[in-house]
Amino acid sequence: MGLILHLETATSCCSVALAKDGICVSHKLINDGFKHAENLLVLANQVLIDSNFSYSDLSAVAVSAGPGSYTGLRIGVSAAKGICYALDIPLLAINTLEILARTYQMQHPKNQHVLCPMIDARRMEVYTALYSPDFQLIENAHPLVIESDAYSLALKNQSILFFGDGAEKCIPTLSVSENAFFDTQINISAEGMIAPSFEAFCQGNFADLAYFEPEYLKPYQGTPPKPKAL
Repeated sequence: MGLILHLETATSCCSVALAKDGICVSHKLINDGFKHAENLLVLANQVLIDSNFSYSDLSAVAVSAGPGSYTGLRIGVSAAKGICYALDIPLLAINTLEILARTYQMQHPKNQHVLCPMIDARRMEVYTALYSPDFQLIENAHPLVIESDAYSLALKNQSILFFGDGAEKCIPTLSVSENAFFDTQINISAEGMIAPSFEAFCQGNFADLAYFEPEYLKPYQGTPPKPKAL
């Protein structure tokens, strides 16, 4: 039996799913800002209790591997590693943009547009990639500053659906093409991790517990703390 706990913390949504042999048995999601540190393990406990399982029943833990929020990713990966270390079970790392693409297609199975998941990276920058409707990778994950010529070549010959929390700010720039479509109502969900994580589990494609780090795609740009007054 493959009982996998899925943790998704890359955006403002905190989402947890429990799946048995690739089938979701319980799912919880909270979208109340970046309160993942207080919500994540509460949701994990809830999905296990609701399904009459315990941590000792788990076969693996899957975590959103980035890109996304630096703090959110660190919280999710730290929690996943802690559970895996304690239980001596493998860690599965799933690209966040693929999770977002699969979340969309799960909710819109008739979609035939090329999928362009976008995660907000502040200002006019997003983390993005391109997938076919059956999740074949067309363009690798990368940070992108949205300018007037962004996707101009790709939009000439195909329709592209832009979605995710980075898509709304791109509408004025990208909507000049009749092949550009937008959906700003999708929240990323840990349910989108289930299929790729179960495939990785069956293939033994595990992340290295000691050395795995999230895929940030660009250096952290934080503000140093101000010195305290003497």
